[in-house]
Amino acid sequence: MNLVRSSLPLLILSFLVSCEQPADTETTSSEPEEENPVGLVEDVLTAEEQAALTPDMVIQSFKEGNDRFMRNDLTTRNHSEQVRQSTNAQFPKAIVLSCVDSRVPVEDVFDRGIGDVFVARVAGNFVNEDILGSMEFACKVSGSKLILVMGHEHCGAVKAAVDGVELGNITSMLANIRPVVEATEFEGDRSSKNEEFVHEVCVNNVQHAMQQIRERSPILKEMEENGEIKIVGAVYDMDNGEVAFLDRG
Repeated sequence: MNLVRSSLPLLILSFLVSCEQPADTETTSSEPEEENPVGLVEDVLTAEEQAALTPDMVIQSFKEGNDRFMRNDLTTRNHSEQVRQSTNAQFPKAIVLSCVDSRVPVEDVFDRGIGDVFVARVAGNFVNEDILGSMEFACKVSGSKLILVMGHEHCGAVKAAVDGVELGNITSMLANIRPVVEATEFEGDRSSKNEEFVHEVCVNNVQHAMQQIRERSPILKEMEENGEIKIVGAVYDMDNGEVAFLDRG
């Protein structure tokens, strides 16, 4: 009887240990599992690196980043490390004027990290005094090489301007886009239900913003004429994530 009692704990312990072990012991590795990588630490751009860039180099980096975005191959970044690296200074490559639409994540669209780009956002991506001042700060003061005006397909602000929506402060906001709607030459249905017309207005709205930048900011116009910066336009396709840069503008 005493022998059974003294052996019982050992039997229970042996049973528990055997339950924890895999059935196929030959495939069990004794090496510790590799931990997941923390993330690639992509250094934040320095003043020297920014100065060495040309506008065309920045455009090319945007195109390559958008290609990675479309392939779902975004760069893995250690954002905490980038935050620490950019605490005391910033030297972004570009400033992007985009719509506020939540479906257009600008930094992701171009696979950019912390400290890479300035982003100005307003519904309908139009230009006003505050945005022009922001662009002048980005380029003249902070050394950015590119101004990109980026519209997008199925833009709610453009559609509202097309249909002449009036509601609170939205009315005065859409007044910035209405002249583009009226100036767009198009035969056929000129309502938001016609996607072809909305697309034409979207492209013309981007080009109008680029024209406004040159006309209303002597600083930026001179910088572009001197080759220090480029002012370009693009349209983001919400169906596949592609950014199409405009040949005209």
